[in-house]
This record gives sequence, structure tokens and C-alpha cells, in this order.
Amino acid sequence: MKVMIINGPNMNMLGDREHSIYGSMKYQDLIYALHNYAKGYGISLHCVQSNSEGKLVDYIQECFYKKYDGLIINPAAYSHTSIAILDALTILTCLKIEVHISNIQQREGFRNQSLTSLAADHMIMGHGVNGYFEALDFLYLKLQKK
Repeated sequence: MKVMIINGPNMNMLGDREHSIYGSMKYQDLIYALHNYAKGYGISLHCVQSNSEGKLVDYIQECFYKKYDGLIINPAAYSHTSIAILDALTILTCLKIEVHISNIQQREGFRNQSLTSLAADHMIMGHGVNGYFEALDFLYLKLQKK
């Protein structure tokens, strides 16, 4: 089972920014923990991050071409603005889970709507970094049923 995790802008600054919103775990520590967690399920995990919208679209297309079984994506700020990422996500036939560390519906008004979630099969928000682990659990259970 192959799963890709794509993280959007400023996620590389996790642990260094707004601890009250995003917590104190460093990005590399999260990625390390996710790889270890995925191993328990026998999932081959590929994690990427970019601050560039076009690069995120490239990663989504890679998920399509390399036939990943699932995608976990945190488009971050692009969630609210990127039709390009939404369009790329609609191409994928694999399971797509959108994750947000914070509860975007309880933040500033401009963050309340996620365009990219329109192409997601499931959305997890407001559970901190635990949302990524919940997304892996969700994907594993859904893919086991197929």
C-alpha cells in the first residue's frame, strides 16, 4: 500500500510558528513519526512539502502517475484560494484525505472555506498533528475494505 503526504506552504516551519495554533512539534519530527506509524500498517509512505502552488500540483500529479493508493494533503493557505490544486485533486481516483492542524472553521473568516476539500473524500481538522495519524488510520481501514 502506497500513500503520499503532501504539505503546503509554511508547514516546514511547524514547531517554529504560532505554537498556540500549530503546537510545538517540529516538521521533521512529525515526518519521522508518521513514517514509523505507517510501517505498523505496512504502508509505504512518501512525504513532501512545498511553499509553491505549482510544485504541489506536480506532487498531486505524481500521485496519479505512480498510482498511489491514498493521498493525505494539507494544502495549508492554498486550501482557501487554489483552484489549480482543486483541479489536480479531482484527477485522482485514489482516496484523498485533507488534514488541517487547526480548526479552520473557527479561525478568521477567510479561512473558513476550503476549496480543495471539495475534491477530498474525508477531512480532518482541529486535531493538531494527530490529524495526520487519524488520516493514516482512516486510509488503512478504507483500503483494507477494498
